[in-house]
Amino acid sequence: MPELPEVESARQVIEASGLGRRIVEVDDHDTYECRPHRPGEIRAALLDRHLTAAHRRGKLMWCETSAPASAVASRGGPGPLLGLHLGMSGRILVEEPDEDGSREGGDAPGPSGATRPRKEEWYRFTLTFDDGGRLRLLDKRRLGRVRLDPDLDALGPDAGEIGREEFRARVGRGTAPLKARLLDQATLAGVGNLLADEVLWQARLSPLRPVGELGTDELDALRRALRQGIRSAIRQGGVHTGEVVPHRGRGRHCPRCGAEMTRATVGSRTTWWCPAEQH
Repeated sequence: MPELPEVESARQVIEASGLGRRIVEVDDHDTYECRPHRPGEIRAALLDRHLTAAHRRGKLMWCETSAPASAVASRGGPGPLLGLHLGMSGRILVEEPDEDGSREGGDAPGPSGATRPRKEEWYRFTLTFDDGGRLRLLDKRRLGRVRLDPDLDALGPDAGEIGREEFRARVGRGTAPLKARLLDQATLAGVGNLLADEVLWQARLSPLRPVGELGTDELDALRRALRQGIRSAIRQGGVHTGEVVPHRGRGRHCPRCGAEMTRATVGSRTTWWCPAEQH
């Protein structure tokens, strides 16, 4: 599942290759992926505009759009925001007319790095540019989302940018299990299952620990581990590159101390941790 680092890679692809190109066609036929919009509604809103900036908070991306290219400058204001969510397995592709220089970002291929198939029916949304290039959302499982003017207020601050005091206040109060709190996108945007397990292992904190029991030193160490984990995953190509991730499994052992890993369901997600070191 794309987590913050994978979504950041998709945002970077849009920023590098999708901005400043006039939109001449929009395929928004997938009524589930593009809900609540009717077929053609997103198309009508984006035709003749340019994407002007690509942003991200947590796992949600959005693009700013320009006034229509044909509008008189004094009369045409900025267009709507285009929100993009990759769901469980989505990828963003920017295809060039001659295929040279085409780029993609989003759901990581996994440790094997194997090339994955692309079927035309898996493309849920496409912008076509006036030079023949295309920006496309590939989503085999159909769990992503495309919508105009997404609700950004529903998300907490970005997990990679939150300050120390706000992190303490948002994460360290209450009785929720620590991992469940990290996964709550309204508290902290961008942390998914693998990143949470990796960061808690790095910080030597149990996923079951009630958040209200954490001291300020532990919260500060957790925030540092989170920021470091995000930077490392972005640099190395995804959360699957985490140090403990390959050891999440029955009969596997902590790469630090050798203790057998423990499994439970926390925050409705399968969770693995080292019982000898994570307290």
